[in-house]
Amino acid sequence: MNPRADTLTTAPGGRHALRMERRIGHPPERVWAALTRPELLKHWFPSEAGGREPTDVEAPRLYACTWGDDQLRWEVAPDPETGGSLLTLVHTFDDRFGAPSFGAGWHLCVSALGELLDGVAEPARPRDTGELHEAYLEQFDLGGGEITADGTVRFERQLVRPADAVWAAFTEGDEVLKGSEAPEGLVADGVLAGVVTEVRVPELVAYEVAGGGEVRIRLAPGTGYGARLLLTHRGSGDPTAARAAWHARVERLAGRLLEFSRAGWPPGPPC
Repeated sequence: MNPRADTLTTAPGGRHALRMERRIGHPPERVWAALTRPELLKHWFPSEAGGREPTDVEAPRLYACTWGDDQLRWEVAPDPETGGSLLTLVHTFDDRFGAPSFGAGWHLCVSALGELLDGVAEPARPRDTGELHEAYLEQFDLGGGEITADGTVRFERQLVRPADAVWAAFTEGDEVLKGSEAPEGLVADGVLAGVVTEVRVPELVAYEVAGGGEVRIRLAPGTGYGARLLLTHRGSGDPTAARAAWHARVERLAGRLLEFSRAGWPPGPPC
């Protein structure tokens, strides 16, 4: 089924739920085995998070479990159109901005599950998933940033490359020095940047802006294989204009990071 039909919704307790449904060309009993038998799980199920603890099991229809701090709910139903199965996953988690990584990872993992049942000895795992990640980010509308109650422009975005690669792309190779003017690459169009007030390569840079404001750009640990961008711009005269300018700058950064993947930058697998 088309990943464009996958959804991200709000779950109870302020959590978030990713839902996807896929057709698997095998009967429910075989899909159930792939979901529950360790010797099959190891070929397709991701292992980065904590172990699974079952919370609701109704063979061969339902398998729900914890996964670290998250919840997974797998449902298997006969598919009358194909004679195979309809596999539905609901993944409930706290990290809304990690949803594109989860979506891309699960899409590939479930594809690997299908290949396993098709008889592929070692299901293929794509070398890079950056474009799939960015497609999910756009689909879930997570790239536009926000204006907080005090007028601060804020962006949080999961990126597809580690912090050192992001820093190189963002700064465009320029050195960032405390007390010097902020490099052009770190400044959105129309922002009147001043001097750098704080820098920790490749994690943090802060600089003054006209009118007594400040821009802070932090690269924190993220989900899977990339850094998490946390950007704030406070003190701008027109937050709406600043938000639009930073949106354009962050999109250019994301596009540059995808170019890294096409050039062979080594990513970490999401699944």
